[in-house]
Amino acid sequence: MPIFKFLASRTWIWSWVAAAAAFMMIMALTQGRGAGELAYAALSFGAFAAIVGLGQMLVITLGPGNVDLSIPATMTLAGTLALKTMGTEAGTAPLGLLVALGVGLGTGSANFALIYLLRLPPIIATLAASLVYQSIAIWSNRGLRIKPPTELADFATGRTVGIPNVALVGLGLAILVWIVLERSVFGRWLLASGQNLRAARLAGIPVELVRATTYISAAVFASLAGYLLASFSGGAALNMGQEYLLTSIAVVVIGGTSIAGGMSNVPGVWGASLFMFLVVSMLNSYGLGAGVRMMVTGLIIIGIVIAASTRRIRA
Repeated sequence: MPIFKFLASRTWIWSWVAAAAAFMMIMALTQGRGAGELAYAALSFGAFAAIVGLGQMLVITLGPGNVDLSIPATMTLAGTLALKTMGTEAGTAPLGLLVALGVGLGTGSANFALIYLLRLPPIIATLAASLVYQSIAIWSNRGLRIKPPTELADFATGRTVGIPNVALVGLGLAILVWIVLERSVFGRWLLASGQNLRAARLAGIPVELVRATTYISAAVFASLAGYLLASFSGGAALNMGQEYLLTSIAVVVIGGTSIAGGMSNVPGVWGASLFMFLVVSMLNSYGLGAGVRMMVTGLIIIGIVIAASTRRIRA
């Protein structure tokens, strides 16, 4: 029985169990062929979902109603402007990274300004802002698929000690976020704000600073993901961030972060990211289209939200 109590108290484990189960099902379908390739692909593509999921997790931790719907547009804008600045020229990767991070800083600040100054609900503010960001990306792109510099493309698609470089970046960010949440004053402020914003304000916590930092962090993570994704896929496309709107929310919910706020789950985001990729791979094996994949993802999220709500009521 102690093992069951341990598992019940570690909600992040279930996303990893689900990912392992999906992996085994795919192996059963393919009769065990291509296990190494599938694991490598899961780490590569799961890294992008994990990076944007970490940022979305911080926003959702702020409490009900907090979600960033501008993540896809921020990814697209960052990837487009970064690659356009680099212009495929060697040695410009650091400059492109600075541009991408600058985009994240700007979009995150704009998102919070709409929320704080105009008192708009976060969902409305980030959705409206995303239309502006996407329009800027369209204007700057002008229908061209901009290529990354060769050394940046080699890094994004390469590996170190057998592990994809993008996965190492995602793992490093996950460790950083975990340290901030578990070992820093800001982490305690964020969790307290998510549990009860009014009580946190009365306790002297600078809640608006916490909210601003959180939305900016989510945008910076999205910008970094856009920069890496554009380099990984060989160019910046106007729809490159589209699938990450639902995915960024799904990996947070499936990973065990409370949608009520006040609790984050960093390991769960990574497990859920791998699970989401493996589910898509499994559905592709059956020849099912994007519509079915989105429906299945939505049903998974609804099921987990219902299960979490039932657990809170019983508690």
